[in-house]
Amino acid sequence: MPGSKFFRWIGKIRLVDIDQVKLLYFLSLLVGLLSALAAVILKNTIHYTHKLLTEGFTPGSGSFLYLAYPLAGMLITLLFVTFIVRDNIGHGISRVLYAISKKKSLLKPHNTWSSIVATTITIGFGGSVGAEAPIVLTGSSIGSVVGRFFKMNYRNITLLIGCGAAGAVSGIFKAPIAGIVFTLEILMLDLTLSSIVPLLIASVTAATVAWFLMGDEVLFTFAITEAYNLSNIPWYLLLGVVAGLISLYFSRMTLFLENQYERIRNIYIRLLVGGTILGAFIFLFPPFFGEGYDTIMALLRGDTEAVTGNSIFQNLTDNYLIFILFLFCLIMLKVVASSSTNGAGGVGGIFAPTLFIGGLTGYLISSLLNTYLNVGIPDNRFVLAGMAGLMAGVMHAPLTAIFLIAEITEGYALLIPLIITSTTAFITTRSFERHSIYHVQLAKKGELITHDKDKAVLTLMDWRKEIETDLLKIKPGDTLGDLIGLISKSKRNIFPVVDEYNILEGIVSLDDVREIMFNNELYDTVHVRDLMTIPPSYIDKKENIETVMETFRKTGAWNLPVLDNGLYVGFLSKSRIYSTYRELLVQFTEE
Repeated sequence: MPGSKFFRWIGKIRLVDIDQVKLLYFLSLLVGLLSALAAVILKNTIHYTHKLLTEGFTPGSGSFLYLAYPLAGMLITLLFVTFIVRDNIGHGISRVLYAISKKKSLLKPHNTWSSIVATTITIGFGGSVGAEAPIVLTGSSIGSVVGRFFKMNYRNITLLIGCGAAGAVSGIFKAPIAGIVFTLEILMLDLTLSSIVPLLIASVTAATVAWFLMGDEVLFTFAITEAYNLSNIPWYLLLGVVAGLISLYFSRMTLFLENQYERIRNIYIRLLVGGTILGAFIFLFPPFFGEGYDTIMALLRGDTEAVTGNSIFQNLTDNYLIFILFLFCLIMLKVVASSSTNGAGGVGGIFAPTLFIGGLTGYLISSLLNTYLNVGIPDNRFVLAGMAGLMAGVMHAPLTAIFLIAEITEGYALLIPLIITSTTAFITTRSFERHSIYHVQLAKKGELITHDKDKAVLTLMDWRKEIETDLLKIKPGDTLGDLIGLISKSKRNIFPVVDEYNILEGIVSLDDVREIMFNNELYDTVHVRDLMTIPPSYIDKKENIETVMETFRKTGAWNLPVLDNGLYVGFLSKSRIYSTYRELLVQFTEE
């Protein structure tokens, strides 16, 4: 039959016969399409879950439900993750970075859907986090799975992970340039001709699909067409400094609070503590319910009543100072709400909280300047510039911040203020914290891929696999005759000297015994302890590759012993490390 002949012909096609560049372009389009669909599904499921739960809320009756919904949502999420997923799916972007650096860019297949379910429940029930990091994990996982299915190498799988991340950001914000820049800044992919084309294809595909399926209902859009006022540049500089300091506060408080939650070993007690704190905060400050984009849109429209509405303070905020205090509390306490959500068992990211705090910071600064100095700054512009400033400071991604807000505002009328604010915020935060909130933990462990190819390749290297364990051991009390017998059986010229507990006491090399090894008279009178030398240093098995290379550099040795909790494991050869390094470098930089 014609049909069966066709399928037999398809089955004979091998991937090696397909032009790999064209295949990569096709796969980047596929990944962009699937990432956009994932983003659309997640945004819609969150929206309709939120709408279903909050429909009919009134200031008099709805507020008390704020106490129950977040805890219920986090409980369902916790049960889903614990008994169905059975894997940690929090901190999506950090998990992508870890997979690139230590897992050969392999993300588990369940990440293509598990984050969508968990995040929908968490945010739909009021969790004070964002959907962006989970959807980036989803898109990246799609790229990883597609790359593995088509048997791509490490470099191309990593590139498809970047395509998935770019597609996710592009689809969720309708911002294709920001999607590409996010991948380059946050995931630290190299900007080369071979990488930029697949990223462009994936990002544009995702933005087009999102536009087709959701139109303007993509988070939020706010058009600005008028040019900025040159005289306001000093105030944008001021906003950048404030945004940088608040970014530092947000980053360090997030890490501190989540560490405190991790100390609570019982997951259900942790859930109860975090859920109660979050519910209380949402009861007092309803803008903490969910992602917070409604609050940002209200500030952009100048509708301050929508910000304070449904709050127990709504009748008090007619007083300007109390209103300012209310906004200040939102800025300072949002980090507690978001950390309580993630720390207690919810699944979400800090992308939306960052934009939320940035928008409020911009509005607060502009309101104070307009009220007390009468400078006439448009509030909505400072809201947008503040969002860019916080993103640049928290994520250490000024270009992503600039292009994301520029694309959201459908033009570049605000480009120079965005550059000024983002750059100032980034410099301010970077003065105190070298790494972003996504990178800091991985950087401390030496597991962070960077744009520095040398450091990136070293990060990819698992030096423990290069430990040589075939060296024959000898005891310090053994004689020269015992050693000669061992030499005759060995193909190596180094012999570790260990005691009965496998503790390394020294080493004997062939050069140490070359002059006496044929003197039979010494075989029973000379002992190994008389011949052994102490190695110039040793390597602990827990050390990272940077420390290993630094130890080789300082000692000038070509072979060093490896110990684990003081016990002898084997030897590490500098030449073997260099050989592995060269192989990885070729794979990493292959065009």
